[in-house]
Amino acid sequence: SSPSPCGPGFVATSCGLDPALTFILTFLLYTSFHLSRKPISIVKSELHKNCSSVGEVSTASSGQQPSIPSLHSDMDCSWKPFDKSNYKQLLGAMDYSFLCAYAVGMYLSGIIGERLPIRLYLTVGMLTSGLFTCLFGLGYVYNVHSLGFYVFVQVANGLVQTTGWPSVVTCIGNWFGKGRRGLIMGLWNSHTSVGNILGSLIAGYWVSSNWGLSFIVPGLIIAAMGVVCFLFLIERKWRHISSGVNLIHRHCRGLTCKDPNNHHYDTELLLPRDSVRVPVQPVVVVKSESEPSAISFMGALRIPGVIEFSLCLLFAKLVSYTFLFWLPLYITKAAHLDAKKAGDLSTLFDVGGIVGGILAGVVSDKLGKRATTCAVMLLLAAPTLYGFSMISQFGLGPTIGMLLVCGGLVNGPYALITTAVSADLGTHKSLKGNARALSTVTAIIDGTGSVGAALGPLLAGLLSAGGWDQVFYMLMTADFFALLVRVRKTQVLVLVCRSKTCS
Repeated sequence: SSPSPCGPGFVATSCGLDPALTFILTFLLYTSFHLSRKPISIVKSELHKNCSSVGEVSTASSGQQPSIPSLHSDMDCSWKPFDKSNYKQLLGAMDYSFLCAYAVGMYLSGIIGERLPIRLYLTVGMLTSGLFTCLFGLGYVYNVHSLGFYVFVQVANGLVQTTGWPSVVTCIGNWFGKGRRGLIMGLWNSHTSVGNILGSLIAGYWVSSNWGLSFIVPGLIIAAMGVVCFLFLIERKWRHISSGVNLIHRHCRGLTCKDPNNHHYDTELLLPRDSVRVPVQPVVVVKSESEPSAISFMGALRIPGVIEFSLCLLFAKLVSYTFLFWLPLYITKAAHLDAKKAGDLSTLFDVGGIVGGILAGVVSDKLGKRATTCAVMLLLAAPTLYGFSMISQFGLGPTIGMLLVCGGLVNGPYALITTAVSADLGTHKSLKGNARALSTVTAIIDGTGSVGAALGPLLAGLLSAGGWDQVFYMLMTADFFALLVRVRKTQVLVLVCRSKTCS
């Protein structure tokens, strides 16, 4: 019997799987990835509670390391080992552990992903990510107070989560062409913000009563989505070939298919319906084109624009992930809100990110200039970040407005580079149709961006000890460097295009 293009869950009536279903499925799959990353930012304010302030005052007067006063019960005090005065550095180290492992693993993930079936690769990654996310929450259940335990779980989770992004971008790139890629990818990339919002709401529901469930529930969700991925994901278009008759897989409906000439065929007999039914040889399922060879790492780097956009994403992702991991804690301290309310309020940054990602995609499609779109949004983001640091001191209303604006301007370029730009470069004409390069190109760009994602939260943890203003200065500097890389890229293109016709 011939292999089924639809995976182990294939039935005849599912032959009509089309790009829309792939769009929805990959959207939900990566939503679960971000849903499982968000709880750590919500739980931070619970790991270190304000009851330690008494000890910190004592430290300032005596210069010695205090112990937690006995008048506080276990429910009132911080979770060891985050009960020390250097808790920001410890929390930053946990973020850095996850993101550094993610950055290193991403470079390897794209190369591995090209050489393995995406469906299986992604399924294993989601199941193991669910395991490690749950394991972090079990630290609360079993009263674990070892920093090494939490760092190990973060490192392991960072490595296995790298299976996600190259896989889903490759799938979506295989199904959708360049026509309206900016709009399609802008809509699709909102899974990042949707996952952050859902992760914040789920983690916030249990954060004050049982923060272990803030990790266990998202871990179970991503593991369940891994099973869905194994059963239903189709990574590329297929066609049936038998007796010279080509049956395009996406034209199939129920037990019948039609070819490009609109002739209907029985999927078992492969003859027109109005003809005499005579059994023929079994259908052989083949790929729609010959299997290209995998591209090398250095070969992917030589694709025009890959290095420049990778560096731009490094700085853009530094800003985005600093907000992802530290915004709820900043709101808790600046607005004096509890962990749940701060987590709920931080979701507005992601709501703005959804609008910004879609807007960036639409504008880049209209203008046909993705680099220019990124540059303009980055130019506006830097002063907006400074405005947020100032306006957030004036109450809840202005904070809400600035969160929406900052989310749009920060996540717009980030979303555009990681999706539409990566897909454009991964299907560059210099590759001569080698679509398998998309996984490696995506991994290089996002892996370099993940280096910035690792540095941002770490620097935030170090700089916040001297005041939050220093954190915002760091974010504005990163946006400036991202803009500088884009301007440099534009200048290079102008020099190259003087003697050529460029699009």
